[in-house]
Amino acid sequence: MRRRDFITLLGGAAAAWPLAARAQQAAMPVVGFLSPGSPEAHAKFVAGFRKGLGEAGYVDGRNVAIEYRWAYGESGRLLGLAADLVSRKVTVIAAPGGLAAALAAKAATATVPIVFVTGSDPVADGLVVSLNRPGGNVTGITSMNTGLAVKQLGLLQQLLHRDARFAVLVNPKNPQTQSVIADVQAAASAMGRQVEILTASTKSEVTPAFSDVVQKRADAL
Repeated sequence: MRRRDFITLLGGAAAAWPLAARAQQAAMPVVGFLSPGSPEAHAKFVAGFRKGLGEAGYVDGRNVAIEYRWAYGESGRLLGLAADLVSRKVTVIAAPGGLAAALAAKAATATVPIVFVTGSDPVADGLVVSLNRPGGNVTGITSMNTGLAVKQLGLLQQLLHRDARFAVLVNPKNPQTQSVIADVQAAASAMGRQVEILTASTKSEVTPAFSDVVQKRADAL
């Protein structure tokens, strides 16, 4: 995904906002920025986002305002954060943090334009009706990388010995997780292997998950 593509989509979504509804907004348009991460972890992305807006003629504090909402790794908070942005009557919501953020934004509003970035199939995930005619108030960019976990498993199969034990670490609260697990288990079965599925939905659960990898004597994660 190119940053310019994302900014162009964002500007187009704002332009599509009905004039009658936009008249009720503050004089300065407000961009809601919804992310499952933290400002520290996404500092470079935010800098690029602001630079892209600047290149399109929008400068934060001058002719546009940005309302940031961060879930700090707690994806369960995204729906509430999205609803808060809607209540503040933002002009458009940027949801560059993947499927969970996009789904939360869509669940929060059927009228505010939403621009997402995801690595999965937005049609299968229910974000849009089709890729060329998304419909509704949601549009965005996808890199379609949901098959990466299977590719990773295939690489491990090539790199490690025949009896190597594999583990897969997933976030159980991520909407893509069940499809990823199903794909990985099917691939592992075709290889004649079993995989251990480990979970971590918060930062505090990551270290115990790695301890489980060691206890289960996995050779690769």
